[in-house]
Amino acid sequence: MGEMPDIDVKGLVKRYGDVVAVDGLTFAVQKGEVFGMLGPNGAGKTTTLEIIEGLRTPDAGTVQVLGTDVIAHPSTVKERIGVQLQATALPPFTKVREAVQLFAALYQRSRPVEEVIEEFNLGEKADAYTDKLSGGQMQRLSIALALINDPDLVFLDEPTTGLDPQARLNIWTVIEGIRKRGKTVVLTTHYMEEAERLCDRVAVIERGRIVALDTPRRLISQYAPGTTVEFANVPGLDVESLRKVPGVERVVADGRVSITTRKPETVLHALLDPSAPWVPAEGADGDAGGEGEGAIRDLMVRHGTLEDVFLSLTGRSLRE
Repeated sequence: MGEMPDIDVKGLVKRYGDVVAVDGLTFAVQKGEVFGMLGPNGAGKTTTLEIIEGLRTPDAGTVQVLGTDVIAHPSTVKERIGVQLQATALPPFTKVREAVQLFAALYQRSRPVEEVIEEFNLGEKADAYTDKLSGGQMQRLSIALALINDPDLVFLDEPTTGLDPQARLNIWTVIEGIRKRGKTVVLTTHYMEEAERLCDRVAVIERGRIVALDTPRRLISQYAPGTTVEFANVPGLDVESLRKVPGVERVVADGRVSITTRKPETVLHALLDPSAPWVPAEGADGDAGGEGEGAIRDLMVRHGTLEDVFLSLTGRSLRE
C-alpha cells in the first residue's frame, strides 16, 4: 500500500491543565476506509477529531490530512473535509433547504442543493423548519451539511446517539452510501454493533491512548475469542461461586450477569443445575417445576463482540 494515508497522526498530545486528554496518539487512516474510534465519554475521541479537523491546536505531535499539515494550513484542509459534530447549531427559523443553501455558500466547491436534499431523503421536509425535524431527520440533515462540499474525507462524531433503532439503521445505510462513493470516513461511536457493521478498522481509545487497533474481526478473535453467556441478575445470586465453575473465564455482574467461556456446553450444563450453590435459596426450592424466583432467567448465548473486546482491554463496559 504505497499510497499516502488520508490521515497521518504522530505523537499527538493535548492537555487541559493537569488533565492529559490525548496522550501520544499515533495512527493512520487509509483512503476509502471507514475508521472507527471507540471509547467512553472523556476518552479523548472528540478532542482528537477536533485537532485533525483543524479546530484545536495540539500541545505536541504532527497531523497530516490529505497530504497537508493541518496545524500549519487548517483552512486548506477545511475546504476538503466534511464534519458532522455531535450537535448541529443552526439559526432559528431556518428551513431545511435554506440550511443546505447556507452551508453550500460557505465553500468554494459545493454539490447541487436539490441533489443533496434528495440523496438524504429530505425532499418532503425541504420547506420544514429544522427545529420541527425528528431526531433521525436532523441527523440526516447534519450529515448532508457535512457532505455539501463533496469532501474527500468525512468526520462523523457519534452520528446515531439518541436515535431509535429504525433511525439508527437509516443512518447506517447513509454511511454505507458515503463509503460506496469512495469517501474516507472517520466515525466515533458508543455502539459496538455500529462499529462492527460499518468499520474496516477500529481504534479502541482509553484515557487518551490507543489500547488496540485492528479490524473488528481480528480484535474479537484476539481479545474476545470465547462465548458469552448472559442472564438476568437476581437477588441472592452467589457470583463468587459462579467464578469457580469449570470453564468460566470471567464473570461481570451488574443488571445482568455476563460469563465469558471457551467451553459453553460445560458452563451451561452447570448453570442449569437447580441444586447448584450459586442459585438463591428460593430458586432451589422451586415449587412449580423448579422455576422459582432464583432460577436462571432470560438466558442468552452469543459469540464475542467488540463490547467484549472493550471489556477485556479496559475492564469496563462501554454501554451508556
